Amino acid sequence: MRVIIVHNYYQQPGGEDQVFLSESNLLESRGHMVIRYTKHNDLLTNMDPFKLVISTLWNQKALRELKYLVQRHRPNVIHFHNTFPIISPGSYYSKGNNGPVVIQTLHNFRLICPGALFFRNGDICEKCLFKIFPWPGATTACYRKSYSASIRTVAMLTLHSLLRTWQNRIDRFIALTEFAKEKFIQGGIPSEKIVVKPNFVFFDPGFMSHKDTYALFIGRLSDEKGIITLLNAWKDIGTILLKIVGFGPLEKTIKNLIISKNMGTVEVLGQLSQNDAIDLMKKAKFLLFPSTCYEGFPNTLVEALACGLPVVTSNIGSMAEIIEDGVTGLHFEAGNPVDLADKIKWLIENPDKSRHMGKNARKVFLEKY
Repeated sequence: MRVIIVHNYYQQPGGEDQVFLSESNLLESRGHMVIRYTKHNDLLTNMDPFKLVISTLWNQKALRELKYLVQRHRPNVIHFHNTFPIISPGSYYSKGNNGPVVIQTLHNFRLICPGALFFRNGDICEKCLFKIFPWPGATTACYRKSYSASIRTVAMLTLHSLLRTWQNRIDRFIALTEFAKEKFIQGGIPSEKIVVKPNFVFFDPGFMSHKDTYALFIGRLSDEKGIITLLNAWKDIGTILLKIVGFGPLEKTIKNLIISKNMGTVEVLGQLSQNDAIDLMKKAKFLLFPSTCYEGFPNTLVEALACGLPVVTSNIGSMAEIIEDGVTGLHFEAGNPVDLADKIKWLIENPDKSRHMGKNARKVFLEKY
């Protein structure tokens, strides 16, 4: 089989990039021909504002380049991971009328939410979900807290909603969870075109015994990831060490909070490589994932399952679907530090049950991911 795989890299590396690489490598390892077409958002730094608007709406150059690849390689499939903002949804039209099957993996909620997360001002927001013209996203600067960038994103979504690009130019959508599938159906994507295929870990890190006595957070240090909720919960713990891995806009705030509250059992490690992060997972007691947005499909959760690491996570969105409460981890009320602290204390006080959850996690990984 011949496959063109399309991906627009973000300026900050993320899980989508890893999935793009893993799926490409997996296909090649099975003997399929993979043609990669990529752009990187570093190009935005010196891009003329008018050109950026046009590129976001309909990048004619990307369309021409993809048409050339289709004509040259005659692929069976074009698989899109991300087109935002440089490649643009105009690239879906590269297949022609009788070309290859077009697949789009829905890593986030961009097609039905300008901010892609259903998250605004520290809480869940679905104001744009049912709108062809998602104007709330523009008036509230949902995307990157920028009015100009949000207006540009809303214009892109409106144009391609009116053109019915999602309905007519894409043959199959891949949602990562049942929860996400239902949201996209609510947003107007035909249910018969959506299948659920979760992400996976291409390299199996293996099950470990988790003998070290520390808890672990891995993620972007930003509002929607619930890191402040976690620190507020941790003030009542103090019996084991919490290691925080990641970087982001709240890094300075977090460090100041740790100092001001004299939280000596919290260690901020900064950004680490994937291998180093997994090494920490192999030794940790449990992973904490307190995100307050719906999330797409966090690779960190699958990696934790692979390592046999129980997870304490918010009870919303994909997290509540991936981690089974009482089986592979525990759920707590999103944004509630008291409930989170209670769940953490329970795991610390019940090490045998925690280890059993870790064994269940490993079993689920082998069955699903």
